[in-house]
Amino acid sequence: MTESHSKLPEIPILYRDEHLIVVHKPSGLLMHRSPISQDTVFLLQTLRDQIGQRVYPVHRLDRATSGVLLLGLNPDIARDLVTQFESHQISKSYHALVRGWADDEGEINHPVADEEGNNVPQEAVTRYRCLERVELPVAIGRYPTSRYSIVEAEPLTGRRQQIRKHFKHISHHIIGDTTHGDGKHNNYFREHHGIFRLMLTSKQLGFTHPVSLEKIRCDALDELEWQRLNSIFK
Repeated sequence: MTESHSKLPEIPILYRDEHLIVVHKPSGLLMHRSPISQDTVFLLQTLRDQIGQRVYPVHRLDRATSGVLLLGLNPDIARDLVTQFESHQISKSYHALVRGWADDEGEINHPVADEEGNNVPQEAVTRYRCLERVELPVAIGRYPTSRYSIVEAEPLTGRRQQIRKHFKHISHHIIGDTTHGDGKHNNYFREHHGIFRLMLTSKQLGFTHPVSLEKIRCDALDELEWQRLNSIFK
């Protein structure tokens, strides 16, 4: 997806009722207008036009990240869901393709600065576990083979680009990350596997419905780029 979008297909809806909506956000789409972007299409406006009513963001995914996104359909519901986020009552997990062989599990506790506003690093914690590993007979850099892992990450705090920065911090750069990643490995996946995006997806989100009190869990759609990895991780 390019920096400027003239038309976007309908945003997939994972769950919807009269109070809230859960969608699958495509990679490359900004949440809303930004003074530093020339984009003309945004998730909030596109979804509003698609369903015919205003939507209220509860959390956010940055432009490059895809996957499960929760929004309220009125301000009161949105505020309730924001409170659930702030009190850590909402469960969320991400899948990422990273360079190197990640540990079976771990916790990254490293301050992260918000580059959009307050540049003072703030406490940030991410737990992760390794789901799959592979070693490919491909020389990238000074080694004759290249190693990669698919990890599940659970951010315990909500700093901007936290997961991307944390995996850079432990030298397991996320594939496709043009800001915090490794260009040589990004180029390999572009040229040999047709993967041009950040390989970070909001995979699962669980919350309590503010009205019915029902426990709801939504899972991301199976994206083409992740399907392409099946031939590698086998």
